[in-house]
Amino acid sequence: MLERDIDAFLDYRRAARNSAPHTLKAYSADLLQFAEFAETRQIASPAAVALNDLRAFLASLHDRNYARTTLARKQAALRAFFKWARRAGLVTIDPTRGLFAPRQQRKLPKFLRSDEIDALMNAPDDSPAGLRDRALLELLYASGLRAGELVKLNRDDIDLEAGEVRVREGKGGKDRVALLGGAAADALVDYLRRGRPELARKARVGSSSALLLNKFGERLSDRGVRRTFDKYVAAAGSRLKITPHVLRHTFATHLLENGADLRSVQELLGHANLATTQIYTHVTTERLKTIYDHAHPRALEEKGSERPE
Repeated sequence: MLERDIDAFLDYRRAARNSAPHTLKAYSADLLQFAEFAETRQIASPAAVALNDLRAFLASLHDRNYARTTLARKQAALRAFFKWARRAGLVTIDPTRGLFAPRQQRKLPKFLRSDEIDALMNAPDDSPAGLRDRALLELLYASGLRAGELVKLNRDDIDLEAGEVRVREGKGGKDRVALLGGAAADALVDYLRRGRPELARKARVGSSSALLLNKFGERLSDRGVRRTFDKYVAAAGSRLKITPHVLRHTFATHLLENGADLRSVQELLGHANLATTQIYTHVTTERLKTIYDHAHPRALEEKGSERPE
């Protein structure tokens, strides 16, 4: 049965590849959807799947108006599954080799302007929770951390003297060192001295080694970060509907705008491939074009005019 082989594939990804839980969840949903489709065509094993079956599956999703990004994700899940199936000896020929990825419309990452960052950082108050929230926001912007990496931090992962953050088991299970700026370090000092001890007293069982604590003195969750972020974005009156990840985009964009080289930004973000980081060069180029159009006296005037023959 295809479902049994899909379970074996997911076990492999979990144990050997250390795939993230959300990746495994997406693979499971996409592959089980294909298994249901395959059952209607009386296909019971990976070896019985042909290229035309895969094309028919994707075409059926296209006819149901699935987004191109969703189709691309499902195709990627199929590629990963059949690559594993070939190595496991379940198929002799990978049927996904003839598939072509749907062309994607590239979206540039959203990012905040410097004045919006200032408004966001000044929104929290000086209560214990407010001190935590300012440290949270400053840390996301200063280090380019993902929200999932942020909530995993323990107190001993922060080296204020060196201005470093030890990120353990980031994306892909890799450790890296992120950096702290002065504003983030100051916010963390205030939180650790005046905010965290108050929150820690509310712990119902024992004490937590977590850096960021919730109102019960326990480790702050991803969901808690999102709720906190939404609260202060609304208070700062942001023009964008944004998520905590936008601070990571802002971190990278501002570094490149102010002269950082691409390789350094790649290292700080923890990207495995430079191509992933290059999206931010498109952001800065678009921003430069906007600045040029507004700053050059003849930029807009010349656009659309006919050239003399």
